[in-house]
Amino acid sequence: MAIKIDEVKKLTLDDYKTDVHNDWCPGCGDFGILQSVQMALFELGIPRHKAVVFSGIGCSGKTPHFINVYGIHTLHGRAVPFAIGAKLANPDLNVIVVGGDGDGLGIGVGHFVSAGRRNVGLTYIVYNNAVYGLTKGQASPTLKLGVKTKSLPKPNINDAVNPIALALVSGYTFIARAYSYDVKHLKEIIKKAVLHKGLAFIDVLQPCPTYNDINTKDWYSGKDRIDPKTGKSIPRIYKLEDTGYDPYVRSDDPDELNSKFVQVVEKSLEWGDKIPVGIFYINEHISSYEERISSVISDYLSNPPARQRIALKNGMTNVKLERLLREFSI
Repeated sequence: MAIKIDEVKKLTLDDYKTDVHNDWCPGCGDFGILQSVQMALFELGIPRHKAVVFSGIGCSGKTPHFINVYGIHTLHGRAVPFAIGAKLANPDLNVIVVGGDGDGLGIGVGHFVSAGRRNVGLTYIVYNNAVYGLTKGQASPTLKLGVKTKSLPKPNINDAVNPIALALVSGYTFIARAYSYDVKHLKEIIKKAVLHKGLAFIDVLQPCPTYNDINTKDWYSGKDRIDPKTGKSIPRIYKLEDTGYDPYVRSDDPDELNSKFVQVVEKSLEWGDKIPVGIFYINEHISSYEERISSVISDYLSNPPARQRIALKNGMTNVKLERLLREFSI
């Protein structure tokens, strides 16, 4: 689908929505994530032709069909390398990757880790419901040890991946968690992630109303925990920013960095009665991959591959090999 250049009219939120029929299950957390992405793009004022959404396989894989920007529906676990290629070819693009916990932390976990080494300027949003929703509810890599959801014949015998800690040790420079039913909060986190100059990761907790009968909307909102004094439920979700938590790495000092790592890991391990959401970690002292390329190819940002002519009108190549031959000459 070709996106028209958005220079003739003032865009509205509806301009970021498509008319494609959405067949996600009623109550799925995917709806909140979709709405948050659309709102973030709109509020940031990003022209539709300068945004692209990549996805893999799974319920989340349909997301690009519903956002009226460029969209690429890729292979299972492979959305991240596709997106990195697009960002490096055209650094002006605002690139968002979406994928499920099975897609990104199962078959795609190698790409998840390797992406952190590069710190490319894109945003990766993982839809985390702890099950493979598209293939009838098998345990995903984020389902906790000993938990038995409705499709499992016995409790899960695998320990769970910790997405926050994994992103941290892999090298992501912006790490956050959100809850899909809090659309406004998630939208604000996405906006900050998109504006971040390096690789941003957002772990989005979401109910799967069809297959995960443990981590439900009522469970997250604490309907099973009633305050005896007020008679009200006690939510499990709480926001880090409400506690005075500071996610920023303020300097290059190794001691500060180590202290911040410990802080992030400790918070990422909170689960059960208290589950933190918000921004865990921001490090703006690490160069982006685009900056590293510019250090060896001086005109990379002004003349990236996407702007280069690769053929003449007659179809013949216009590549000049003289410079390359000089570099390899003995």
